Amino acid sequence: MKKITTLLLFSLGAYALQAQAFIQAYQNRVNLVSQTNITTNLQEFSSLGVKTTGSANNANALTWLKNKYLSYGYAASQIVEDPFSFTSLGNTINSKNLVITKTGTLYPNKYVIICGHFDTINGPGVNDNGSGTSIILEAARILKDIPTEYSIKFIHFSGEEQGLRGSAHYANTVAYQGSTRVLDIKLVFNLDQVGGKMGNNNNTIYCDEDMGGNPNNTAASVAATQELVTCTTLYSPLLTDIDEAEDTDYIPFESKGEVITGYFEKIRSNYPHTANDTFANTDPTYIFNVGKGAVGALQHFAVASTTLLGTEEKKLSNLESVKIYPNPAKDTLNIELPENVKNFSTEITDLVGHSLLKRDNETKINVSGLEKGAYILKIKSGDQTMVRKVLIEK
Repeated sequence: MKKITTLLLFSLGAYALQAQAFIQAYQNRVNLVSQTNITTNLQEFSSLGVKTTGSANNANALTWLKNKYLSYGYAASQIVEDPFSFTSLGNTINSKNLVITKTGTLYPNKYVIICGHFDTINGPGVNDNGSGTSIILEAARILKDIPTEYSIKFIHFSGEEQGLRGSAHYANTVAYQGSTRVLDIKLVFNLDQVGGKMGNNNNTIYCDEDMGGNPNNTAASVAATQELVTCTTLYSPLLTDIDEAEDTDYIPFESKGEVITGYFEKIRSNYPHTANDTFANTDPTYIFNVGKGAVGALQHFAVASTTLLGTEEKKLSNLESVKIYPNPAKDTLNIELPENVKNFSTEITDLVGHSLLKRDNETKINVSGLEKGAYILKIKSGDQTMVRKVLIEK
């Protein structure tokens, strides 16, 4: 996108600035972001292989996403497949976006879009963009029964790696028909490549700012990005920095004059678009923290209820607060559990699920026999399960 350095003197238009302050109900929902769910979603996304647009794996990924939403309790009527096609090297490529709609209470016909792509090239794409995909899934799970004034569309785009094909189709034929605006969009919030690189100090997230591709929405997008910065600071442990909006799925909307913002990792991994964009090379803890910021921001943008609604606040599993250290580990992995967890089992597997070590009720695990690399630690207590990625170094 072309960067414009002139002063931002444009009207805020349809985007209304909202005062931001810490809201306890928002924090309670942010606290429901589950590291176990994030890690499990990343593993499952990885197991689907290379999800090239138009491929069988790509279609399987779409089915996997649909089944996730159904398992969260979304009705089939809320889940819409959005087919599109394009020509590449003389071949017609057919694919689908997946759109899930949660209706707002005051403005049912005005939408906050949270989106990211699920297609990949040359590898399983766990960072680019299993990371964004896993966060969108968690946000949808947590907010399913939370009243929001504005409607939310959770959109998983395909065709991003071939030139924003899916998002361009949606922006140009669903949101708009020619120059006619069909869908009243408040904001497009995109998550792309937020997985970090294992071993980096992944403590900062870029908040993407529209710097002038379309002057009609520049000031409003800048304001939205500043609100994203504030939400990230309020509801996650991450530091923030501003980055110019990149060539990703909010761009077709930006060119139509819509307000955009998004997340992108600060320290860029060199693995996306390669066979090494794998679970082993991605940082699930960073994604977990980005997920906290995203859930906080999405509640702000959609104006979620600030009231704690009895049955809405499902308690986190006790095991979600387990502490594991050191990680990476050399000889011993220490496990610190909540006081009320007495009986538990521990299993360490490789990344494809082969069991390598099992223990019962041990808080110091001897891992000296494991080779250097990435592993999965599972702790079970009763009907609760905790999943974490651990690294062994020598």
